[in-house]
Amino acid sequence: MSKRPAPVVKTSETAASGLQRWRLQPPSIFSYLDAVAHHGSIRKAAEALHVASSALNRRILDLEADVGSPLFERLPRGVRATAAGELFLAYVRRSLKELRLVEAQIDGLRGLVRGRVHVAVAESVTGRMLPDAIADYHQRHPGVGFSVTVGGPRELAAALARDKADLILTHERTDDADVVVLAEVPQPLCALVAPEHPLATRKSLRLRECVAYPLAMPDETLAARSLIDSALGRASIRFEPALLSNSIETTKMFARTAGGVCFSFKIGKKPDVSGMVSIPLSDPELTEARLRLASRRGRVLPVAAAAFAEQLSAIFEEL
Repeated sequence: MSKRPAPVVKTSETAASGLQRWRLQPPSIFSYLDAVAHHGSIRKAAEALHVASSALNRRILDLEADVGSPLFERLPRGVRATAAGELFLAYVRRSLKELRLVEAQIDGLRGLVRGRVHVAVAESVTGRMLPDAIADYHQRHPGVGFSVTVGGPRELAAALARDKADLILTHERTDDADVVVLAEVPQPLCALVAPEHPLATRKSLRLRECVAYPLAMPDETLAARSLIDSALGRASIRFEPALLSNSIETTKMFARTAGGVCFSFKIGKKPDVSGMVSIPLSDPELTEARLRLASRRGRVLPVAAAAFAEQLSAIFEEL
């Protein structure tokens, strides 16, 4: 199979530093294969790539001749990757991903941090802590974008394991050898009530004191639920929640409307954006809760993600 070195293409200058940005381009056949597989059609891929359909087909046939096996099965209405094609496409996509990583690392060495940081988080950090951190980071590095996914502990762990997330923020304790905790900070669980609620002036509460009010509880997919269940079991208390939800925001709205109580982790020192009053719960199991920043062990993070992890670690020290 004939190979051509990937060219280095200059794109623009940064006005502030005078340094030039460069874009590493993969071999064109890699982009061609990825496009054909994505569109399931040589014609549609050619249109998307702005090349002639016949020329694209010829490049695919030449590659198949070099490989010694068909990479695509020609169907009446398009194409489908063969087993050999799936193997080759996996190699192509790994190569494209690694090329973007190398590009980001080179940019980072030259002070040109850009790219996209993928973060999967517990809902508790989405009120103030995470948006504030992203806004501060983006102000210093406007070339960096963020993708944020909210989920329960299992979803966060799965995103990290599959490299769908560079970093996770979770309340779940993990013994997984493939997960490394970069920073952690105590974040006790709190009861949340409306400002006019009878409990709003309390400095702390125990779970048994919440029983008299309508309760909105996190469901079993959220880390807070396992902590609450453990504390209830130890204290021989039974809750009959009026509402169960995997959305903390939903439980907050119910508690405010019904004059009830809901539960969430208080992240940082700023007031809750919903206007609810956070009251620390003094039950032993709940005071020991922690917020953890983690990544996949052995993975070299892209420069932008590594820089954001350093920023979050610094924030943790101030919480």
